[in-house]
Amino acid sequence: MASLIESCWLYLVTHFSDFQLACLGSFFIHESVFFLSGLPFIYLERAGWLKKYKIQMKNNTTASQEKCIIRLLLYHFGVNLPVMLASYPVFRHMGMQTSLPFPSWNVILTQITFYFILEDFIFYWGHRILHTKWLYKHVHSVHHEYATPFGLTSEYAHPAEILFLGFATIIGPAITGPHLLTLWLWMVLRVLETVEAHCGYHFPWSLSNFLPLYGGADFHDYHHRLLYTKSGNYSSTFTYMDWVFGTDKGYRKLQALKDGGVENGGKQM
Repeated sequence: MASLIESCWLYLVTHFSDFQLACLGSFFIHESVFFLSGLPFIYLERAGWLKKYKIQMKNNTTASQEKCIIRLLLYHFGVNLPVMLASYPVFRHMGMQTSLPFPSWNVILTQITFYFILEDFIFYWGHRILHTKWLYKHVHSVHHEYATPFGLTSEYAHPAEILFLGFATIIGPAITGPHLLTLWLWMVLRVLETVEAHCGYHFPWSLSNFLPLYGGADFHDYHHRLLYTKSGNYSSTFTYMDWVFGTDKGYRKLQALKDGGVENGGKQM
């Protein structure tokens, strides 16, 4: 398996320049993973499949879903792609590599763990700032147009927010200058995480059921349902920042009430 991956990588680095791989390749991977993981939730909602796992009973209209997709394409080609192109010199300067051999799995996992921790910290504070009155009204309210989120709404945001919170995602790799493979793995994991957090479904197999401190869809869906001044749950991937600063109290109280209702219901039966 390792030799197959290395053979494929050798083909890429001999047929495409570092610039093409780092910018256009990254953009292609992002778009592929984002839309392939996010679009199914639109069809789940429209068809009513797996409805018992849907967090909110309200559905989005077809028009609002289409509006989201069109805006996303505009934002991705008009904001994301230019940022990737402009960021290339920074990543090269910080030591990003494309050549073989690949870094060890220890190095890859250590770097990605660092990226998650750093991204969580920066995203939390950036997200809280976006919930101040002026910034929410003029910037962050775009993302909250969808009180009932679905996978693709994860990246539906004002261009200024895309740049502001996107910084949290790229600062880790910019600091460490990783191998391009590590950067792609980080990007894939981050996209899958944010799509899952906005998917609107809480499944028995959802990561939040198994991974301590992982937020997931139920945690973030609460954030979208409430008024901006009272929502809390500002964290990105993991929930410890909200726990430390007490911005998840409303969500925890709601969970305690739900758990209490289940227990009482069980006793009555």
